[in-house]
Parts: sequence; structure tokens; C-alpha cells
Amino acid sequence: MENHVKVNFLGASSVVTGSKFLIETSEKNILIDCGMFQGLKELRELNWTDLPIDVSTIDIVLLTHGHLDHVGYLPRLVKQGFNGKIIGTGPTLAIAEIILMDSAKIHEEEAAKANDEKYTKHDPALPFYTVAEAEKTIRLFQVEMGDKWIGLSEHISYRFQYNGHILGATFIELDINSKRFVFSGDIGRNDDYLLEDPKRPEWADFLFIESTYGNKLHPEDDVEQVLTDIIHETIHKKGNLIIPSFAVERLQTLMYILWKLYKKNKIPNIPIFVDSPMGNNVLNVFRQFPKWHKLSDSDYNAMCNHVNIVQSYKETWETIDDKRSKIVIAGSGMVTGGRVLTYLQQLIDVTSTTVLLVGYQAEGTRGRQLLDGAHEIRFSGKYHPVKATIKHIESLSAHADQNELLHWMGAIKNIPEKVYLIHGEPAALDAFRVKITDTYKWHVRIPKLYDVETIMI
Repeated sequence: MENHVKVNFLGASSVVTGSKFLIETSEKNILIDCGMFQGLKELRELNWTDLPIDVSTIDIVLLTHGHLDHVGYLPRLVKQGFNGKIIGTGPTLAIAEIILMDSAKIHEEEAAKANDEKYTKHDPALPFYTVAEAEKTIRLFQVEMGDKWIGLSEHISYRFQYNGHILGATFIELDINSKRFVFSGDIGRNDDYLLEDPKRPEWADFLFIESTYGNKLHPEDDVEQVLTDIIHETIHKKGNLIIPSFAVERLQTLMYILWKLYKKNKIPNIPIFVDSPMGNNVLNVFRQFPKWHKLSDSDYNAMCNHVNIVQSYKETWETIDDKRSKIVIAGSGMVTGGRVLTYLQQLIDVTSTTVLLVGYQAEGTRGRQLLDGAHEIRFSGKYHPVKATIKHIESLSAHADQNELLHWMGAIKNIPEKVYLIHGEPAALDAFRVKITDTYKWHVRIPKLYDVETIMI
């Protein structure tokens, strides 16, 4: 085997989203994750540009987990000539299938709507990828177990290790010619409502670690008390509580907490509507993979029975027209699309409405605009005044904060030759670089988008 490896930083480099890292070796070319850029328009536009590599030379894709910013570019990769295996854990591929099919449907619907209502600069507007292209991609999926070394070639093997964050999520250990490359993916948190604590790597010659909250500590909120207070306030105002939610994990966590609060008599039996077709499908993945989470069968069933699952767009409008105070949990988590847009278009200008943001809000998203105090917000080409109360619970984040990231790294027994900080905005990356240098004295680098690093092995 040749004595060098080339690492191509094709996404999530000096930005949070668009995770893609191509490892080129003389034996195999391996892509770690294949996600979409989200947030700022200049980033979203990169999704429409072909990758600056010969995609047909990629032998295999390894997925850390199923979130859109880690899997959402896969159909475009296939369209550009990739025809190898796409490998992940069972829950990761089940979630990736749901997300790709749902995204494709939304892309087709939004393109059709933009063309019909003529609020597009493109003639015609095209979907980012189609349902048929998503289906072709899914046919390349191959499930592998966690905690087991799998050989790819004579000198290359990999292993998935449990990482919390969402159902099926892992970090990836890649051994190349006896050197270990560790890709953190997104690192979860200890004491999660639904998931076990993340495992930690014990050896890393080259560490690629997420830095989403590299400059922050999550507040130690009493989440249950904060939610209880917001719900009682909503009832008092005779209003609606709208919670934009990521369909994977966050939605199920919210369902569990709300059911738990009701069971403890902390909140009354306020109607709860879950309006996320993707989230409903992910609920089935929880049923399918019970060993990957902490919910018992009885708790799972009780939690599901406590909410009203909205099945159709007609029911969405019936829910909006329902005059009772209610809680609506709807996708998407950063208010970039999905059913939550319909609710906000109708209710964001009502003073009795409360919008509760419960996760990371990337730059350039409507969620970030609301978080930053925007006085108006744009949907389908029209501006709507923001009269609703906007609240935020950061401690429900599924991402490790700075201390938790340092703890995760702290199990590594050797001194890595180099640490690469990925999945972060510039302020977070730089603060985390300083913290790692001060704490461990390790050599840290912050790669930029499309950088190529040659590593001697």
C-alpha cells in the first residue's frame, strides 16, 4: 500500500452542515457521510454544484447517522456516477430511507408549487432530486452491525461505534495501514431521555471531531419545568404552542417528556398534535430497533397513544381551525420546510401564539431569524409579521457541548498526530481549537471547504 492518504474536505468544513469527507487511498476511496448544506443561501446553492472530484472513483460510502446534513446529498452523488455500497447501521439506513423519500417528495412538491405560483427565478424550477432518484439510491444501502471490525481491503477496515445523538448514530473508526482515523459524526449527550450514553474512542492517530457547540456550554435548564410553565402560560392566553421539531429523535423526545409531565399531573390533558409524516415513520423505526434506545414497549405505546397523529394535509387545516388551546409539534426543526410552515403562516401574527425552538438553528434559516428577534418572516414569497412569543430551550440539544466534547475525547490513550475540527461555525471552531490546545496540547487544524490534506501513514 502507498504510504499516504488524501483527505478531501467536501462539506462541514468551516460550516456546520453538508458533511462529506473523501478518503483516497491506493486500495479504496471511501466517502464518510454525504449530506446537504443547509442554512445560508450561498451554502444551499453549493448543493446544486457537482462535487469537484470524479465521483465514479468512490468505492464506498460510510454513514455516521441518518440526518439530512449527513445523507441528503446521496441521490445527487448517484446521479453524478456513484454506484458502490452505502453502508450504515440498521436504524441509520431506515432513517436515511425515510428522510430521502420525504425530502424527494417535498422537493417535487415545492418545485411544482413554485412553477404554478410563479415565485421562482428559474424557468422551470426543478426538484433537487426526485422520488425515483431517491429510490435508486436506497437500492445501494447495505446494513452492517456496530462494534465489529469490517475489512474493506487488505490494509483497510472500519468499525461503527454507538454515539447517542439519534437512533442508530455512530462514530466511525477507520484503520488504514495500522493508522486509525476517527470520524466523530455528531456526538450525543449523557443522560439522554431516550438514548444510552455515547461510547468514546480509545485510540486516534487522526481525529475528525464535530464542533457545533465547541464554544458553548448548554444551560442546565430544568426542561420539564420550563415546558410546564410555557404550557400553562399558553393555556392562560387561550393560545397555541407551536414547536418546530426535527423529525428524528427530537420529536420522539418531546412526545416522551409531554407524556411524562401529564402522567406526573404537571400539565392538564391539553390536546397534543404531532404533524410530521417523517416523524411518524421514525416512530416505527423506534419500534423496529428496540435495542438501540431506552424506551420499554409499554412506555412507547403509552407515549404514542397520548398524542394525536395528524395523518393528512386536510387534518393539518382541521387542527389549525380547532379553537382549543393546543400543542402542535411539526417539522421542520429549523423552520426550513415541512408542515410547520402552514401553522406559522396562519398563527405567527397572533399574539397568543408561542413558538418554542428546541434545537440548533443554522445561520440563514427561518428558525435562526426567529431566534435573533426578526420582526417579520417570509413564507412562499410573502412576509408575515411576527407577533407570536418566541422561546428557546437549548438544553434539549442532541449535540454535546464543549465540556461533553472534551470528555468524549478524554478517553483517547495516545496523542493524536492531528485533530481536525469540523461541523462548526467559525467562532465555535476557533474557541474549541484554543480549548483543546490548552487542555490536551494536541495539534489542531481547522480545514476550509474543499481543502485537500495529504497524510503520511
